[in-house]
Amino acid sequence: MAVRKIIKYPEKILREKTAQVGEFDPELQKLIDDMIETMYAAPGVGLAANQVGVSKQLAVIDISVREENAPLIILVNPVITLQEGEDEAEEGCLSIPDYTTVLKRALKVKVKALDRHGKPLELEAQGLLARALQHEIDHLNGILFVDRMSRIKREFFKKRYAREKLLSMN
Repeated sequence: MAVRKIIKYPEKILREKTAQVGEFDPELQKLIDDMIETMYAAPGVGLAANQVGVSKQLAVIDISVREENAPLIILVNPVITLQEGEDEAEEGCLSIPDYTTVLKRALKVKVKALDRHGKPLELEAQGLLARALQHEIDHLNGILFVDRMSRIKREFFKKRYAREKLLSMN
């Protein structure tokens, strides 16, 4: 296992829809293990494969730092099949460090996916897990959490990001 470099905004791979996983080979198993280690080292509650530079529909989630006894979840080729209700909460992203904002997302979701061995998996979630699932599946579709903000908040983010980038270059 190895900690991989987390790709940062505005890298192009973060904006591209990832490819479906077809083979559950040793290479995929190593990627999964590396992603888990990377997520814990960051530290974060979720990580999508494109955040470590790999265009595959693969995400890992572990919300146990906030909710005791929550299991580590590995999702291959995940799809949200149901969204219900609405929830507002603060959200951040490992690919956009030091930036959080309050976002609206579905309160409850159902997700179909495959586990790390290719076996079908179905999850129902609400609260933080529902939010994490939506966030990571968005990543796999080339959508960042800043894309879900209002136009005004997004413009503010872009200006702040550009200003911070200029300051870090000096």
